[in-house]
Amino acid sequence: MRLSSIAYKTVMAMSGLFLCLFLTIHLLGNLALFFPESVARTTFNAYADFLTHLPPIKVAAYLTYFAVLLHAAFAFTRTKRNRATAGQRYAYRGSVNTTRWYTRWMGVLGAILLLFIIIHMWDFWYPYKYGHDIPLDANGKKDLYGIVVTSFASLTCVLFYVLAMVALGLHLYQGLHNGLRSLGLYHKRYSVWSRRLSKVFAIVVSVIFALMPIYIYLRG
Repeated sequence: MRLSSIAYKTVMAMSGLFLCLFLTIHLLGNLALFFPESVARTTFNAYADFLTHLPPIKVAAYLTYFAVLLHAAFAFTRTKRNRATAGQRYAYRGSVNTTRWYTRWMGVLGAILLLFIIIHMWDFWYPYKYGHDIPLDANGKKDLYGIVVTSFASLTCVLFYVLAMVALGLHLYQGLHNGLRSLGLYHKRYSVWSRRLSKVFAIVVSVIFALMPIYIYLRG
């Protein structure tokens, strides 16, 4: 069944807003990485253990996986459709695309973020979930903090994460604004505040996430 453009936008908006909520919660939990090392280790490991064993959190995790896949699949399909339509329109009118580059490259930014998510889960989620030789901290929790610190001791890893956060910031800025408009906030008065909210959210989330590997690397 071929979905309408409005249906695509609505599904992407709803899944995108859910992922924004996830990012906010994930960011708040990861702020423990900025604590002094002795406190950060026990706090962060307790946070990770809490997320692993609480049933409602497990349900939320599976919903997040589903939202990521749904958002990516709909974005890919909609991008292909839009490019085909735009190509026909520009060929007919001889128009020039004047939109901002990160708007035109939303699909590429999304693909970069999908690759980042896969690598991120391989680096942290998979060894924490299925690793058999992970040391325990003083409280008997799996030492995810140690895995994070070891990974961010590599400058290459830090640079990759920072660049991924740049892509995240650009994607959030345009995507959140578009999502809010798709859900009805398209009036000029609301659109201005939607744009401002999207910009602030994108900057705060991407900058703080980018500072985490930098902080751990510089602390040594």
